[in-house]
Amino acid sequence: MNLTFYTHPMSRGRIARWMLEETGLPYEEVLLDYASTMKAPEYLAINPMGKVPALRHGDTVVTESVAIGLYLADLVPEKRLAPPPGSAERGPYYRWLLFLAGPLEALLTAKHAGALAPPTSAGYGAEGDVVRVLEQAVAGKTHLAGDRFTAADLYMTAYLNFYMQFGMLDRLPAFETFCAHHAERPAALKALARDEALMAAQQAGR
Repeated sequence: MNLTFYTHPMSRGRIARWMLEETGLPYEEVLLDYASTMKAPEYLAINPMGKVPALRHGDTVVTESVAIGLYLADLVPEKRLAPPPGSAERGPYYRWLLFLAGPLEALLTAKHAGALAPPTSAGYGAEGDVVRVLEQAVAGKTHLAGDRFTAADLYMTAYLNFYMQFGMLDRLPAFETFCAHHAERPAALKALARDEALMAAQQAGR
């Protein structure tokens, strides 16, 4: 498949790696450093934002974590990581992936920076509404789009776990129960082990 994955073990690249492992596709890993190679001309030619993750597939470059997930899911339709186009499940699949990348990310970033916008002017609206909608999305459910695991479940699990870990979302029972369904998947554990090993190697090299 000629896939090249650009990442850093302390980045959203962890989510993209989990997605890569779910596909089962072989890929080349390129580790970048925040202070140097991520801002070097060679990488800026791939992602002008100078951020990770990024994925190169032949001449195609995909950046943004959720976009990478959408792209990878469509590369392996036999894995059924995305509902079939035109199916009833495709709507919630897109909905929740983009809710995570849009309102949730924007809200929590603004809150962390102490710069929440008025609900009437911000695309994310009110904080309470975002959390309530997230809780309703996962409460009593194992899957977000249909009756099997998809990229939507992967990203929801990864986002909720990350933000709960750092205290940016409360550990609501509905969140923890949903994440518990998916965090122990073999691909998730394999991706986690690789990034933890990279972290340990970086710290040992300091």
